[in-house]
Amino acid sequence: MTHLFRALAVMSLALLTIGAAPAWLNTVTVTKDGGHVLGNPAAKVKLTAFESYTCHFCHDFENTAGGAIRLGYVQPGKVSLELRHVIRDPVDLTAAMLTECVPPAKFFQAHRAMYAHFDQILKLLADHTDAQEARWKGTAQDRAAGRRAIAADFGFYDIMENLGMSRPQATQCLNNNALAERLVAQTAADDKKFDFSGTPSFALDGKTLAATHTWDLLQPQIDRWAERDTAGEW
Repeated sequence: MTHLFRALAVMSLALLTIGAAPAWLNTVTVTKDGGHVLGNPAAKVKLTAFESYTCHFCHDFENTAGGAIRLGYVQPGKVSLELRHVIRDPVDLTAAMLTECVPPAKFFQAHRAMYAHFDQILKLLADHTDAQEARWKGTAQDRAAGRRAIAADFGFYDIMENLGMSRPQATQCLNNNALAERLVAQTAADDKKFDFSGTPSFALDGKTLAATHTWDLLQPQIDRWAERDTAGEW
């Protein structure tokens, strides 16, 4: 009976230890210059991803590697993942603005939701009328009108409603010209600083990874970076 009590005590302690593990997949912090970081802010390896919502390579990367990065690297606390927008066109800008307007804890959920919607985005980009494209541009006096048209035509309002953002709240977000200007300026600043050659692009601890746009090329570099850190080589 004593042995049984001891075994139960050990199991209880193990369960408490597991339960006490940091929930890094639920930890999101926002950097001073607008990036969103998922995971342990003090992780030894810091991965930065530069992605566009109209980029099919980014969509493929998210499908291939999104879960592997989060579960295999972020959840254990050894790697943090920072996501930074790359604004290539008005559709990119509209989607990025909406992800920025959710609470930080929901940012990566909104980010994944946009890529889950990618087939519809791609279809409409490839097959739309001249009248629709004219609406998406808005006017010189009201660029926000273009973003609202994009959100309606591409189904972004529905995506955000599923995340708890009402249409009036989404419209208010899209009317925020200061946010739009900040995101465009952020892309320009990141391009100048990191000199990335396409999307998706990546940096490890602030160092841009050359010619790295796919998971099969990125994963070995993350592993080598982590091994160097564990060995105390840097």
